[in-house]
Amino acid sequence: MTNAAVTLTSADVEKTEGPDRADGRSPRWSSRTWERIGLAVLLVGTAVAYLWHITVNGMGNSFYAASVQAGSEDWKSLLFGSLDSSNFITVDKPPVSQWVMGLSGQLFGFSSASMLAPQALMAVAAVALVYGAVARVSGHGAGLLAGASLALIPVAAMMFRFNNPDAVMVLLMTAAAYCTIRALPRASAWWLALAGVALGFAFLAKMLEGLMVLPALGIAYLVAAPTGLVKRVVHLLGAALALVVSSGWYVVLTMLWPKDSRPYMAGSTNNTFMDLVLGYNGLERIQGRNGGAGRPNLPAGATPPADAYPPHGNSGFGAMGSQVGSTRLFTGEIGFEISWLIPAALLALVLVLFARGRRPRTDLVRAGAIVFGVWLIVDGVVFSYMNGGMHAYYTFAIAPAIAGLFGLGVHEMWRLRDRALGRYGCAALILASGVWGFVLLQRNAEWLPALRWVILAVTIATAVGVVATSWSALRRFSTVLIVIGVFAGLGGTSAYAVATLGQAHTGGGPSVGPAEPGRGNGYMGADIASPQLDAILRATTTRWSAAIDHSAPAAALELSSNTAVMAIGGFKNDPTPTLGEFQNYARNDEVAYYIVVKPRNPRSQEPGQDSAPATGSGRVPGPGRARGGPQGSGHSDIAEWVAANFTSTTVGNATVFDLQKRKQP
Repeated sequence: MTNAAVTLTSADVEKTEGPDRADGRSPRWSSRTWERIGLAVLLVGTAVAYLWHITVNGMGNSFYAASVQAGSEDWKSLLFGSLDSSNFITVDKPPVSQWVMGLSGQLFGFSSASMLAPQALMAVAAVALVYGAVARVSGHGAGLLAGASLALIPVAAMMFRFNNPDAVMVLLMTAAAYCTIRALPRASAWWLALAGVALGFAFLAKMLEGLMVLPALGIAYLVAAPTGLVKRVVHLLGAALALVVSSGWYVVLTMLWPKDSRPYMAGSTNNTFMDLVLGYNGLERIQGRNGGAGRPNLPAGATPPADAYPPHGNSGFGAMGSQVGSTRLFTGEIGFEISWLIPAALLALVLVLFARGRRPRTDLVRAGAIVFGVWLIVDGVVFSYMNGGMHAYYTFAIAPAIAGLFGLGVHEMWRLRDRALGRYGCAALILASGVWGFVLLQRNAEWLPALRWVILAVTIATAVGVVATSWSALRRFSTVLIVIGVFAGLGGTSAYAVATLGQAHTGGGPSVGPAEPGRGNGYMGADIASPQLDAILRATTTRWSAAIDHSAPAAALELSSNTAVMAIGGFKNDPTPTLGEFQNYARNDEVAYYIVVKPRNPRSQEPGQDSAPATGSGRVPGPGRARGGPQGSGHSDIAEWVAANFTSTTVGNATVFDLQKRKQP
């Protein structure tokens, strides 16, 4: 990170290979060499920090880990992102993320390291792309600062070491922004088409969320590309075509592939990809009709009951159910994950647009600010007001935009440091990052209590000092003061990112920052596996070793037993299988066991009194009571039929029905 600050002072210095020393001799290393060294330090430092002790996260989100395991064993599972290697149902997202991690598993064998290491390497690539995008418009120092800022955002430190689809989506969104900025100087239709390809695969990573950067890229090119309006529009249409082709091939594949020969599209109501895009993972997320796992299904705009969500803040369930509104990005767990540099980034956007206001339409610095600024605003508004299921880590999608704006803003104000705008602008950016960092650290006042006061004191002192450099006697200290102030402003987010790197993150709603007693890891865990149950499942020879309600417990059993488990109802009570279909599976000896999990008391996290049916009994939990996953069972007819016709035994926290042993009449 030191290189980002040091080279900031020389970003606009003319580069020359000729003599520039007093004795007339050439320097040992050119400025270009120093740039390469600075970039290498940044990328190597990011790789070391993000790969360090990465297996502390174990299987991360076991839901996606089970899919990676399946993909590392079976090519069809890899293609479709199936939850199980026998291809009953997919995960609830498209498979690009599973492709990367699954291929790593096929090459190196499935493990925590082979699954998570590609995610960490995506961080290195994303930092390099942010550096490249900013450096192309504002110079090497600005690029280093922007790249370092991305690496120091806590949600990035968490999600680039986790196995959710967000890492590859953010990388592809960043690649699209980089390609757009590469396209701008010469109005390159080729680079703009590559941006469309990147967005197409971002769509195949996390659907519509991967496309939320699209308005920013389109507006920037339409405003700043150095060619006529008609050509700009044609180039944008060409990029749109590239997007459609790069994503549409997979949609067509799912349509043409016989439904009875591929897994069910989890999250859809009719086993189609586009229903998943427009419904569960699309407009329902924004409008609030999608309850999501662990959330009640409510009409749009309806207020959930007070006990509908678990507690949240700097721990718990990743802010599922957090308050909708303009302050959402600054409060609770979301504030800790993403907001550290948002005030400074928004201020940087205003300052850059003002400073470059009289430049030609094609000004690249302003165009870069438009790319990152519109990206931040559009995505930020959507995240602030979406009524559907909202995890704090979703805001990871705006991390590159924040970092890019911060680098552009600091550099532009540094460049103008001899003017009032530059001095006051630098001071304002230092205060915006440092004071807001103090506020966030104040919310967790017991952790490193002196840190927030040091950050506050240094940022205020350096901001005052920068303003005071209007006096000619102090002007020579302006660069040093700005560098110190920027470092202090990054102090809060850096400390929280480092603390995040040292913690284990598992489950469906991981949280950033230092360890806290009682910190929750979300609802994805399902502690039903046991050595005895694993041994029973491993001994099976059927297509699926067992069937169980919902994907979360199915994933847990798959990972522990290394067998294919049928997830009845998938992630959110999907309409598969029907009772008739399941009866056929059982009749044809394709499923060996049916498992019911004892429900837990949500307050105590201990097994509840409403247990699974006793051995040999016909009583089963009704809808909403069988704890097969994050929601209650929507397939109670299957549970009732199984309990009425097959014998069972209790194994640990589960009741296991043997589908090859019918009850005697």
